Amino acid sequence: MPHDMATFNAPRLPEATDVALLAAVVRRLRDLRGRMAATDFAKAAEVTEDLLLWSEAERALAGDLLGFGEVSAYTHAAADGLHWRAQETAFAGLWRVLALDAAETIQRDFLQGGAIPPVLSDIMRATSQPVLPLPDYAVDGVMNAPALAHEILATAGSHAETRVINLTLLPVSETDLDILYTWLTHHAVSILSRGYGNCRITSTRLANVWWVQYFNSMDTLILNTLEITAMPEAARAAREDYEDTLARLEEYLHTLESV
Repeated sequence: MPHDMATFNAPRLPEATDVALLAAVVRRLRDLRGRMAATDFAKAAEVTEDLLLWSEAERALAGDLLGFGEVSAYTHAAADGLHWRAQETAFAGLWRVLALDAAETIQRDFLQGGAIPPVLSDIMRATSQPVLPLPDYAVDGVMNAPALAHEILATAGSHAETRVINLTLLPVSETDLDILYTWLTHHAVSILSRGYGNCRITSTRLANVWWVQYFNSMDTLILNTLEITAMPEAARAAREDYEDTLARLEEYLHTLESV
């Protein structure tokens, strides 16, 4: 497993920032932080801030102040004619979420608390199926694809705890992998997590089944897994991260207020 992990660094205040503008944005962010602190982590996604109600200058400064975190996501499939983008800020458990139409015009833009924006899980469910027909195994070189396909189907439909199938350690042929790739396919939701190396997470067309793949600095695949869960752990902020964010955000806003 990759072992390098980024540590927290507060975003830097842009030079020559208008003091009045900064004060207005800090007030808005302090209100958001207060609502986050008053809400349990399990319901943190209910805490949102509609940035389209802010001025363009306020939105731009908020983006600078909050920075970028380790996790980003986008959807290939459109929901209600919209494609979604989500970027964790430098404060884990606080996300910037945008919805764009076919012309790439921003239709939604908001900050949201929580482990991960629910829209990503919603689109995974909307673009997947609870059951798939078994793939065709009538090709040369098949080893364990039939057994794996049966296991994946059974586990995905059991609603049990998270199950990880480590394809890197299993005796699988290239043909097996081709069969599974074709059967499940990379699908609507793509997530990139840089918390532990470079982890790429992609939904499949089978509900609750995700490709979770780790790459080294040379972009070579070093760990190839299927994770059967509502949302892979590598994509989600933990409760402890969220609690740290509340403390760090309070300290950061206090510093900005003294500028």
